[in-house]
Amino acid sequence: MLFCLFFQVMLNQTSVTEFLLLGVTDIQVLQPVLFVVFLAIYIVSLAGNGAILMVVISDPRLHSPMYFFLGNLSCLDICYSTVTLPKMLENFLSTHKAISFLGCISQLHFFHFLGSTESMLLALMGFDRFVAICKPLRYPLIMSHHVCLQMAVTVWIIGFFHALLHSVMTSRLNFCGSNHINHFFCDVKPLLELACGNIELNEWLLNTVRGTIAMSSCFLTFLSYFYIIIYLFFKTPSCSMLHKALSTCVSHFLVVILFYIPGVFVYIHPATSSSMDQDQIIAIMYSVITPILNPLIYTLRNKEVKGALRGMM
Repeated sequence: MLFCLFFQVMLNQTSVTEFLLLGVTDIQVLQPVLFVVFLAIYIVSLAGNGAILMVVISDPRLHSPMYFFLGNLSCLDICYSTVTLPKMLENFLSTHKAISFLGCISQLHFFHFLGSTESMLLALMGFDRFVAICKPLRYPLIMSHHVCLQMAVTVWIIGFFHALLHSVMTSRLNFCGSNHINHFFCDVKPLLELACGNIELNEWLLNTVRGTIAMSSCFLTFLSYFYIIIYLFFKTPSCSMLHKALSTCVSHFLVVILFYIPGVFVYIHPATSSSMDQDQIIAIMYSVITPILNPLIYTLRNKEVKGALRGMM
């Protein structure tokens, strides 16, 4: 409630009361086809991530740190898709693709909140694999339920306040010209293109604060895997044991690659009109496609998850 009231006050600081989302394409004949495609993706994403979340909660065999973080990841992916896809689906069938100023800032906030939280959560999952493989005797102590809960709550809180910084600073800009957003959802970069006045501070915050969270999380994730690989090559006596240990990390590593490569590419180059179409394609990859691939990766490569899912059926 306080969140909504705060941005309701912000409405009085700009002459624009709503934005028009231009969407993925302006070709009318493609709109119904894209609606069906993205609706199917959304349903499969909800079903896949929802199933993983249910088995992680209900199956006692999956009550371990690795699956606790996996449940958090599935919850994030459900929310991540829901931030952008329902509005996109609505706009495919609508001639007036409008979103209110408050709705736009709220969408921006939750998109960055969930995205930054997921990047930090992936780092925690990498650390969990590092402790499990390199410190197996101390694993129950280091990754106790209490510690895991504290770490998860911490990254959710950091993600929320990181997003709040961007949403507050963006809401304070003056939008006095066009209200047409060349994107399928509200994000900082397309909104900065429409803002009047000085946006240097906003650009600095976007590049520095978001870059710090994303790159530090990425660095810590790959650092965990670097130590895992070094440890296994020098400490593992047989190839079969090496393969077994590495196989527990493959699913998470694939998810990390899918998450970071598109996201980093979007935010390392400046916002220009010519880059926005390319950004939309990449944004679809990490906000729509990745959430549907994550449950597939974990279920196809994880015997315990597959066994738990069979038990539900």
